[in-house]
Amino acid sequence: MGKVILIADSGTTKTDWSVVNDYLLAGSIQTKGMNPYFQSCEEIMEEIRTVLIPQLKILLTDNTSKEGDNYCVNSISRVDGISVDEVYFYGAGCVFDKVDIMRDSISSCIKNSEIHVYSDLLAAAHSTCGLEAGIACIMGTGSNSCFYDGQQIIKNVPPLGFILGDEGGGATLGRLLVSDILKEMMPKYLRDAFFERYKLTQAEILNNVYKLPFPNRFLASFSPFLYEFIDVPEIKEIVFKSFISFIKRNVMQYDYEKYTANFVGSVAYHFKDVLVEATETQKVRVGRIFKSPMSELVNYHNIRIL
Repeated sequence: MGKVILIADSGTTKTDWSVVNDYLLAGSIQTKGMNPYFQSCEEIMEEIRTVLIPQLKILLTDNTSKEGDNYCVNSISRVDGISVDEVYFYGAGCVFDKVDIMRDSISSCIKNSEIHVYSDLLAAAHSTCGLEAGIACIMGTGSNSCFYDGQQIIKNVPPLGFILGDEGGGATLGRLLVSDILKEMMPKYLRDAFFERYKLTQAEILNNVYKLPFPNRFLASFSPFLYEFIDVPEIKEIVFKSFISFIKRNVMQYDYEKYTANFVGSVAYHFKDVLVEATETQKVRVGRIFKSPMSELVNYHNIRIL
């Protein structure tokens, strides 16, 4: 087994993991999203132990290992016969003191490895800009943006979450949709289609938003409905205006006349026609749009480690 590198891209909803063995992609794994801003170290470790590690062992166990080898249930390390040399974890909420929570969670489960924890925004920058300067944006469950100088993020307009910000993100789009549905601002056939699709009452919606964990995930789950009915003027207006708001309040605070704006995330990818239309009205040039940064992250780290 050559040098093994584990690369993770984690949003609020899911985490994509790529296992690189001797500079070749050995496999991919998906777990739930891991956000240290909303989850404790114990909750993150539970997901790593019960979902990630069993799949890692399948990918990384030497086929010549004997059936009687002693593998640790809750962690992996060199003494298990399984070696991960480096972990690059890019995640939502991985800022300030939350970086330590994520690093401690990973190192408790994947031992004797060099652990690097970065924000998901740096993943967007590495994947869309590489070693060049540019504006990097995220539009997934939430939204975020930065100016990246080719090595590090040097300016970041704070995203502020789906209540105060996250313009253009799935949770914000879902919030606007649900608000218009409940206030009967949408055509009746759309309201009927919504309630038929999701089987939710007003009380259940309010409970999910105000009392249950991860209201942003709940609200972002309505993005497919917006996509399905994007040709309806009332629906397109929600998406278009939210994208305009993101551009004005985020992208245009950087040197957008000199640099292109690049995007990663499911919302940017699926609604890219509306996104491009919105950027054109503000004379912002669009560069790359990726649904996920992972393939380019693998390339980026191969560039850096060869």
